[in-house]
Amino acid sequence: MSQTVMTARASLTRSSRGAVVGAVLLTLAPSLARCQISPQLTDEIRSGIANRIEALTILGGDFGLSAGHLTSRGTLLPGQGSSSVESDVTKGGGDGDVGDPQRLGDLDIGWQPRLQGNMGYLNSTNQPTSGLLAGDKSEVTTYAIEFGGGARFWLSDRLSVAPTLMGLYGDTSNSYTVRSAFMKANLSRAIELGLVDWRIKTWTLRPALNVQYVVAVNRAIITLSSDPTFFYTRGFNSSNSNVRINGDSGALANKIDVDVPLGIEIFGHELRSGGYLTRTELLGDLRSGLEVQHINEIHGRLVLDFLQQLWKVQWLGVGASYLWGTDIRGWTAGVDVAFRF
Repeated sequence: MSQTVMTARASLTRSSRGAVVGAVLLTLAPSLARCQISPQLTDEIRSGIANRIEALTILGGDFGLSAGHLTSRGTLLPGQGSSSVESDVTKGGGDGDVGDPQRLGDLDIGWQPRLQGNMGYLNSTNQPTSGLLAGDKSEVTTYAIEFGGGARFWLSDRLSVAPTLMGLYGDTSNSYTVRSAFMKANLSRAIELGLVDWRIKTWTLRPALNVQYVVAVNRAIITLSSDPTFFYTRGFNSSNSNVRINGDSGALANKIDVDVPLGIEIFGHELRSGGYLTRTELLGDLRSGLEVQHINEIHGRLVLDFLQQLWKVQWLGVGASYLWGTDIRGWTAGVDVAFRF
């Protein structure tokens, strides 16, 4: 059952409300109009920006969250007009167990090393369509890389657990395009406060635990899994001293994966079908930063079996997903590759 899965997806993910830092400007707008910002309001705005940076870095860099495309329109703040938000997330990465399970000392437990990694890019754009900021555009980009691993312990032929630890590095920046008369008059103050045109780097520790139960039905394989994950994020090298990251986030993903050999050969390779259904609960700053409580994903794949025929490749094909949840809709498609080492 050891396999390493690598996926490469060129697609987009969008969260409907507040996924982009530009939304914070709508909170700031009434105060700027009065040319006065209270210390309490300033702290609230900065906290919102910090949560969004952390959330977008995880969304763009963590292999556990799917890449995808989403677009939304809605009122970001009552009385301040509507906004259109779009985000692109492109990822290449995966996770898997290496080799065959080995006996752990004198215990009736098997174990094997586990590797996990990901590289990601996120581009998220917020464009107010009405209100004081109509015509402006706030854009956030994130480059991220993640790597780590652990070990899988087989408590039986079907049940296993895999504690892991990963590190995530992110480089996130914001650029603001001004067209509204309001922001032309207040841009320098917004930059001074660190609300627009900033850049910050972050590091994140990612401890997690994968619990997996495998069921074989004839040649089909059904895998049930649960992944509680914690993110501990800190910022450094900020372009503005007012932009600081010091946050904690979490996620709980429950997944059902089905792999079905079809018994049909194409070019000498058996055709396999399958897919998965996942529900991911977002916690902490990840939830507040994206303003999304949970994300569902249904994924289908169609692949050719290359096991023992092409290096370490187990299968190669295509896959696509539909994502939905609280204030989030979208899709993702790309290459579906699995390796077995």
